Amino acid sequence: MNIVEARGLGLRTRRGWVYRDVDLTAASGELHAVTGPPGSGRTSLLLALAGRFPHNHGELRRRGPAALGQVAGVHEPDPTLTVAEHITERLLLLGPVPRRRRRLVPVAAVRARRAYRRDAYAAAIAGAGLTDAPLEPDRYGRDLTPVERQVLGLVLASLAGPSLIVADDVDAGADRPEREWMWGALERLADQGYAVVASARAVEPGVAATVHRIGDPALPVPALTVPDEPAPALTVPAEPAEVPA
Repeated sequence: MNIVEARGLGLRTRRGWVYRDVDLTAASGELHAVTGPPGSGRTSLLLALAGRFPHNHGELRRRGPAALGQVAGVHEPDPTLTVAEHITERLLLLGPVPRRRRRLVPVAAVRARRAYRRDAYAAAIAGAGLTDAPLEPDRYGRDLTPVERQVLGLVLASLAGPSLIVADDVDAGADRPEREWMWGALERLADQGYAVVASARAVEPGVAATVHRIGDPALPVPALTVPDEPAPALTVPAEPAEVPA
């Protein structure tokens, strides 16, 4: 089943295009990657797909709820909470899955939300399929590496049992082994039935992801910004010359 469908999606402001002409259809169990250079609008596009940011061109349809993983400046760990405290707090906020929704929520998410009083951390990590995650329960948010932030974001996103999970800049600050592990983790989430859309500078070889490149400078597209009109020059009147007495 298609979870999110975008046709000709774009966002144009008075200063130009943020992103444009995006076609993306992600179904349950699929991993999609949005790549492009810095400033190409990857973050804005991901937030729009998740219903957290506007678009004003094209069409967007989404079935079921969406959850954010790590999105810098938008959805980040609290520096004063440990990993385990983040998970416990999220589970308490979510509460048990209502009976009427249980068939719509992945079984792992239902089990994790039932188990929060016993061992929230272990249940959440197992529910996300990330038992090999490089993440310690007692580490504070302020001490997490970029990869650990991504992992925590994915775990927290999975707890809500969404249809769509989005994560931004999943390869930022990561070396090659970390990038390979991260893409493997995203594939495992997709294998659980989530539609997963992640942005990155590039996708590691061999990853089973559908890649969408935006803002490619090699494409013959118009400039993405509209130059401002030059401000009128200010003329400062000369001071009158002194008249000798």
